Amino acid sequence: MSPLNTNDLQQIFEKIDKNGDGLVSLEEINLLLEKIGVKFSLEELQPLVGKPSLDFNEFLFFYDSISEKNNINISSSTSEVDLVADQEADKESDLVKAFEVFDLNGDGFISSEELQDVLSRLGLWDESSGRDCRAMIHVYDTNLDGQLDFEEFKNMMFLTIS
Repeated sequence: MSPLNTNDLQQIFEKIDKNGDGLVSLEEINLLLEKIGVKFSLEELQPLVGKPSLDFNEFLFFYDSISEKNNINISSSTSEVDLVADQEADKESDLVKAFEVFDLNGDGFISSEELQDVLSRLGLWDESSGRDCRAMIHVYDTNLDGQLDFEEFKNMMFLTIS
C-alpha cells in the first residue's frame, strides 16, 4: 500500500500531463521524480517505465512498482518470524526515506513550511487549495510542539495507509 492514494496520484498525473492528452511522457515523469529528489537519466528511466508514455492506469502501476521493494529471495530455512521482521525493517527504512523527503532542513522534524514546500513541489498544494499545513500537522502532533518528529510521522503514515 502506498502513502499516496489514487486521488493524490490523479492530481499529480494531471499536473505533470502538461498538454492534457491523458498521457505522461518519460520527460514529464523524470521532471516529477527530480522535483522529489530522485535522479534518473532518461536512459535509466526507459527500462523502468517500459514505454515512451503512460496513461493514468499505467502511471498507477508504475508508481506501485517503484514504491514497493523488489521481491526478496527467501531460502527455505528462513522462518516466517524472520520474514515478518525483514518486512517491518523494510517498512521502517521506507518511512525513514519518506520522512527525509519532507524534513528539508534535516533537523529531525517536519514543520508546516516544509510540508507545504514538498506538497507544492508535488503539485498537491497551492494558495487556493484551502489546505492548511499547520492544521494537517496538528492532527498528528501528539506532543503539541507544532511539528512532526519521526514517531508522529510514522503514526500518521500507518493511520493514513490502513
